[in-house]
Amino acid sequence: MGTNLNVSLVALTLLFLLSTTVYSTSNDGLLRVGLKKRKLNQINQLSGRVDSKELNAVRNYRIAGNMENSDTDIVGLKNYMDAQYFGEIGIGTPPQKFTVIFDTGSSNLWVPSAKCYFSVACFFHSKYKSSQSSTYKKNGKSAAIHYGTGAISGFFSQDSVKVGNLIVKEQDFIEATREPGITFLASKFDGILGLGFQEISVGNAVPVWYSMVNQGLVKQPVFSFWFNRNAEEEEGGEIVFGGVDPNHYNGEHTYVPVTQKGYWQFDMGDVLVDGQSTGFCAGGCSAIADSGTSLLAGPTTVITQINHAIGASGVISQECKEVVSQYGKTILEMLLSETQPQKICSQLGLCSSGRTRHESMIIKSVVDKNIEKSSGGLRDEMCTFCEMSVVWMQNQLRQNETEDSIMNYVNELCDRLPSPMGESAVDCSSLSSMPSVSFTIGGKVFDLSADQYILQVGEGAAAQCISGFMALDVPPPRGPLWILGDVFMGQFHTVFDYGNMTVGFAEAA
Repeated sequence: MGTNLNVSLVALTLLFLLSTTVYSTSNDGLLRVGLKKRKLNQINQLSGRVDSKELNAVRNYRIAGNMENSDTDIVGLKNYMDAQYFGEIGIGTPPQKFTVIFDTGSSNLWVPSAKCYFSVACFFHSKYKSSQSSTYKKNGKSAAIHYGTGAISGFFSQDSVKVGNLIVKEQDFIEATREPGITFLASKFDGILGLGFQEISVGNAVPVWYSMVNQGLVKQPVFSFWFNRNAEEEEGGEIVFGGVDPNHYNGEHTYVPVTQKGYWQFDMGDVLVDGQSTGFCAGGCSAIADSGTSLLAGPTTVITQINHAIGASGVISQECKEVVSQYGKTILEMLLSETQPQKICSQLGLCSSGRTRHESMIIKSVVDKNIEKSSGGLRDEMCTFCEMSVVWMQNQLRQNETEDSIMNYVNELCDRLPSPMGESAVDCSSLSSMPSVSFTIGGKVFDLSADQYILQVGEGAAAQCISGFMALDVPPPRGPLWILGDVFMGQFHTVFDYGNMTVGFAEAA
């Protein structure tokens, strides 16, 4: 994408940062934590010195399946922090203030420790000083949370945690003594407060949210997010503990059950582009509502179709076109002869017979050029391109397209495969002509318009526009999987109902 895109990614990284935080407790028994942001304009100096790869905070999703050893599968998701939302908490007595991300995609609370001596990032953030707290209790057990650019590591301690006007007593948290890479140095947040389930908590530590419920501090075992996506307004949004604020949404929520504790995971139906099925999730996909992820991530097969529809430019994959050139017509003929789609690529010798769809697309995009190809890697890549081509052709056949039209369409999709770093640029002047992208949840269709899923940095002729979609591939049985981050949650007020184990969505007010 060149220097301009690198500048854009830096801008996305630093676009929304903490300003101040507002707390309020009303007579309805709800605790409201205000989320604020301020916009930075001067970001070019940083971009000139830093490798763009280091500007991606990478979340490692530990996907726990039902099979033996499957809990060790790790899926990296790049997070550009283009629209992060921050709040303030206090730890200790008296409270020491920290800026944190309220993150439904993780379950631990961690902040920098005063004993962090050798990481530059610690010198630019607030640090917890146990010696200054009268309620501190020593634990000392070591802990580490892994990220793509390294790992924050440290040890567990116990102390009181203040969230708004609530005091959570004897809360275990991690004092981080090591924060490598530019990710934490460039950020304005000090740490992360995880709101996921204990099943994914490092050290099996009881999450802060569990403690709030167990200690009877909230009216109901429910919390909800409202994000203000208007970048011109100072107010960033609000997280409400103990229920929902009716002023934050319109209409009724659509609730779906949590299907796997760990992340707030649920079943999702078809994904539509301009009202037309992408043909991938019609049989069902899984999704995670994740407030700690800025973008909206999904299977490469669908993201490529979305890129094609919105004119996003990724990288051209010659290998993809070669598969289409050599096997495209044969694949089409096999589909027309009603060969089982999932067996086509193995019958062509491009996939092993025991492999299921998307089994090789576990961690990175299939177009990641950072990994040196071996013959085995190339074979896996050809298998993946074959499987994607089958899905794309199936979808076109349902629309009664001609053979020439289908082949041209599939070749165009090869050109739209996401870039290795996940970014896809679009023409800012074309927003009005871009289609809606819709997600089916609980039988209801949730629409995103172009101005909602395109992230714009800068103004006028200097404006850069980036697609809010990026590729992430998770194999069965936990996949295909979508991560619905702030791009989605910003448009739809989201309720996390711990008591009923459901997630609810309604139009944000």
